[in-house]
Amino acid sequence: MRVVVVGCGYVGLELAAQLAARGHAVTGVRRSDAGLDAVEAVGDHPDDGTEGAVDAVRADATDPASLDVLPDADAVVFAASSGGRGAEAAREVYVDGLRNVIETYATRSSPPDRLVYTSSTGVYGDHDGGWVDEETPLDPTTEKTRVLAEAERIALEAADNAGIDGTVARFAGLYGPDRYRLDRYLNGPVTAGYLNMVHRDDAAGSIRYLLETDRARGEPVVVVDDEPVDKHAFADWLADECGVSRPEKQSKADRIAAGNLSPAAERRIRTSKRCSNDRLRALGYEFAYPTFREGYRDAVRSFRAAEE
Repeated sequence: MRVVVVGCGYVGLELAAQLAARGHAVTGVRRSDAGLDAVEAVGDHPDDGTEGAVDAVRADATDPASLDVLPDADAVVFAASSGGRGAEAAREVYVDGLRNVIETYATRSSPPDRLVYTSSTGVYGDHDGGWVDEETPLDPTTEKTRVLAEAERIALEAADNAGIDGTVARFAGLYGPDRYRLDRYLNGPVTAGYLNMVHRDDAAGSIRYLLETDRARGEPVVVVDDEPVDKHAFADWLADECGVSRPEKQSKADRIAAGNLSPAAERRIRTSKRCSNDRLRALGYEFAYPTFREGYRDAVRSFRAAEE
């Protein structure tokens, strides 16, 4: 299978490594020198020892003229990031950039068979701690999550109009190497709420699995681990595992009353939901890290070693 990963960053690099290890031809697309170097590093050291299994190509999804260099593919994964910037930047990348990529491939004599767009469970909005899944109506509460919801429609509808089967992978909060953020939970204060998480390796692994098994065409799939966890309970578990005192806790009301929050930050604090992975499990995906307990094992081990 020939796979092009547009925005081959945190998840994309791991996806490229997993696909290459299974004999697929992968092209990682980045726009910066540092990004291209990261893709080339995966190509030089793939898991199966085959040098050059991942190619690096420079292009920018927001610049349609640059996309002509993208190679033909059986599947395209759009995993570009707006870099944590605001809604305008998000629209430029997720809506305009995604549409540019679809339109570029739609003109090819042999367009891709599939497109996977990586979205976020943020599109669900607030459910007062209730469960959400693929059947739950979207209710984005910020301008940025409204942009993500619009991009999902493009991934499914515009791709379909181009003869490409789209899939939306709705990622929960990503964590893993370089993103464990231990200080946030060990130092406190920790604000109440739920954590919906997925390890980077499983975020990438789920996409690999859906492509290899030819599943979830034309539909969204929630990508989250088995156990949404109360933030206070998680912080206490992490502190106990790391051998440090449990952190200070605070309610949502106390954090909001303390002030110094942007409107968007306050909305995030008020938002509460638990995301179900029943659909992904039913499709047959087996998690490398089913819960935070397995996923944080290496981070805890490294923390304890540094404290000795």
